[in-house]
Formats: sequence, C-alpha cells, structure tokens
Amino acid sequence: MTNTWLAEVGTDPGKRAREIGSAHSVFVSTHTLAGLGREVRGVVADSWSRSSDAHVLLDDAPPIMIADDDLLAYRAAHPLAQVIGVLRRLVGTAADDGDHVMAVSDAAGRLMWVEGHRSARAQAEKMNFVPGAWWDEAHAGTNAPGTALALDHEVQIFATEHFLPSVQAWTCAAAPIHDPATGEVLGAIDITGGDSVANPLSLGLVRAAAMAAENELARNSGMGPVSGAAAGVGASAAGLGLRTASGSVRAPGLWLPRTRPVFRLDALGRVEGVCQSAGRAIRLHRRHTEILIMLALRPDGMTGDQLAATLYDDLANPTTLRVEMTRLRRVVGDLLASRPYRLDGPVAADFLEVAAALRDKNVAGALAAYGGPLLPTSEAPGVVRQREWLDTQLRSAVLTSCDADLVRSWADRAGFEDLQVWEHLFRIAPALSAHRVVAASRTQRLRDEYGLSPSPPLSPSLSRNATFMQRPRR
Repeated sequence: MTNTWLAEVGTDPGKRAREIGSAHSVFVSTHTLAGLGREVRGVVADSWSRSSDAHVLLDDAPPIMIADDDLLAYRAAHPLAQVIGVLRRLVGTAADDGDHVMAVSDAAGRLMWVEGHRSARAQAEKMNFVPGAWWDEAHAGTNAPGTALALDHEVQIFATEHFLPSVQAWTCAAAPIHDPATGEVLGAIDITGGDSVANPLSLGLVRAAAMAAENELARNSGMGPVSGAAAGVGASAAGLGLRTASGSVRAPGLWLPRTRPVFRLDALGRVEGVCQSAGRAIRLHRRHTEILIMLALRPDGMTGDQLAATLYDDLANPTTLRVEMTRLRRVVGDLLASRPYRLDGPVAADFLEVAAALRDKNVAGALAAYGGPLLPTSEAPGVVRQREWLDTQLRSAVLTSCDADLVRSWADRAGFEDLQVWEHLFRIAPALSAHRVVAASRTQRLRDEYGLSPSPPLSPSLSRNATFMQRPRR
C-alpha cells in the first residue's frame, strides 16, 4: 500500500523533481488543482491549495518573529527544552555529517532550534531556515514542519513539492511532538537536507524521535521549580505574551496553568453555531459547529475514526478531518486537544443544558433553554441523532405534563402541527380557559387537514385513544 506521507521519488530523483516542478508551475499560474493528475500526492496538492489560500508569495522568505534574548527566553521556557537533548542524540547526529540540519519548532511553526554542521546551516540561512523564523504553511507554504503541524502527522516533503521556489533544492521530513498529558501539539522535529532525505528511514527517524521525546516528557511530568538562568526567563516570555502549547505560562520557578474561561457553544435553532469565550462571540462554520457538538457530547474524547463516523455519511479521507481540526484549532485555540480529540476545558452549551434539565425531570427548565432544533440544516449523522433525541425527549416530557402553560408553550413553538399535543392540552386545560378554547379550535383544524372525522369536544377517553399524527414541518 502506498504511504501517502512518504515522497514517491523512484529511481531518478532528478526526473521526479522536474515532473513535480512542472505541476507546481501549472498550479501557481492557475491556482487550481484540476489537471495536475497523479503527478502530485494528495497531501502535497492540498497543502499547495492551503498555501495559495493563505496568499503565500513565491518570492517571499519566512519572517523572523523572535530573535536574540527574546528567542533564548522563549525556548528556555518551552516544554521542548526538556527534551532537546533527546532530539539531539537521535536526529542531531544525522545532521552532523554536513549535509543535513535538525530543526525543532513550536506548535505555531516558529523554529526554536536549527542545528547541524556549519556549512549546512549556512546554506539553510539563505532561505531563512533559522531560529526564530516562522515556518508554518501560512508563512512558508508547503514544508515538512509546517505541513506536519497543519495535519498533525509525520510527513516528508521532497524538493519541488515545496511551495516556495527558494526551498525546492531541499528535502525534509518532520513529525509533530505531543504533550503526553493532554495530547496537544507542542511542536515538531525536522530533518532537512538533500535528495538523500527522500527515503523511508528519514520519516521513521523523526517519528521515532517524536515518540522518544513524548516518552521523556511523560517521565518528567512531575515538574518542580526551575533554577539558574532558566528561572528568570519565564517572566520575559510571559511579558512577550508567549504561551506554551499546553496552555501554561512559565513564571519564575513555577509552571502555572493558564486559567481558561468557560467556553460556550449555542447551536439550537441556528444554521451555524456561535461560540463565546473571554467576552468574544464568534460565528462558526457549520462543520466546525458539528465537530464541537460531537466533542461536547463526548467529554472523554473520540478517535479520528469515531469522530469522522459522526460527521460524514461515508468513509471520509483522514486528511480532510485533520485539516478541519487544524482550522478549528485556530478558532478555539488550545481548548481543542488531540489523541483522542476532545475539548480540554470547561464547556457549556444550550443543548447540554436542555439535556441536563430533562435528566432532572425539569421540563420547564428544558423548555426555557430550548431555542429550537439542534443545528436544523445539518445532515451529519451524529448531529441528526442528537437533534432527534432532544426533540423526542422534550415532546415526550410535554405529553406527560399536567401543566397547561408549559404544554401551550411547546405547542405554540414546536408542536403547532402536532395533533396529539393539542389534544393533550385540551384534556388538561381548565374548562372555559383560553388554553382549552384554543386547543379545541386547533385540534378541530388539524383533524380537518388530516382528513379525520370531526369530533365533539374531546373527552379524556377519546384523547387517550386518538391516533398520533404530527404534521411534517415546512
């Protein structure tokens, strides 16, 4: 089976580079993937598309975002500082031969360490592959560390598969490194060199290095006070507004968990969800709303396959889901954790409030929180099931309630075409009350529309034996 994460070089790397280069020229002139055929791997073509959408300019160099003392402070305060020795032993030795460099980035794609033989580093400097430079896809286009972070998966990028022409003389392989406690991405380990990097061993090397780093972080999970020079760098990093990927800020001598505001998601009666956090309200794409709904319902988390099964009618391309999760993470930040996918923080949602009220037999509270069907235009299987469950449970609760005001509220809002609800209201409403008069009129109207025989004012026995009919919503 073809490994889509591994470059397909064949026996003639030069010829293969020219083939991909021709496809790259077509893409950058047309900005469309149509007509590229099988010359370009899907994972690369998708990355080219994201790079184009981010308006990456072909003659630009990745910007340098952190330098000098600020860079020293930032990387000393970063969790990967604990495992840089492990990464040097596993990957750095391969970079010492003069033809390669090892790079370690943070979760945003900013390079923190770039190491190797002096001649290789000098060549890398010409394309701004230096500590402090921003090598995510939005600033550097398709490249191994940036694309590995975008997809949360190890990947190899060969020569002309790179988006920027200035990088196309190089081949690189990178793998993301995760916080073993939260599953969140902390950064990436990369090896960059010539055509010799285009082999399965380099991809296996960075993946093994990432796993070794994660194991080392797990062993060091009980972190105590830092000392020496490192103790003073946290205040500088915090002063720059820099935050570790795991959501902690290093203060002198301590790791302090960042206080997370409660995240709220409203999705009832809306075609797109709205999330609110830290005083901001953000309108979400429907797919992002669907993802958040499913993760809110599963606080223990979901694997990629489990989540995809709730979102798509058929088997989805794993890359599609990873891209959606990457885009969603840009909206909700480190609330979205991975391995398994989950929401890592306090979460409130209108549909969760309705479900909680129903569990507590608080029908009035459930109706007060109910703003309409859950994401009514969504066809995601998991959302459809939850929408039907909520509506069914609410309707059942209403039909067993003896509170005429409550039943009338549901009838007016969600049960206007529901014959059984109006019959129930007629049965429980006090004689000569407005509820009873309206229920009698509405019941007769619906019976006429459904072609049922006219009935005298309903008696309890007639109502109990009435056939349930609910008119489909228009």
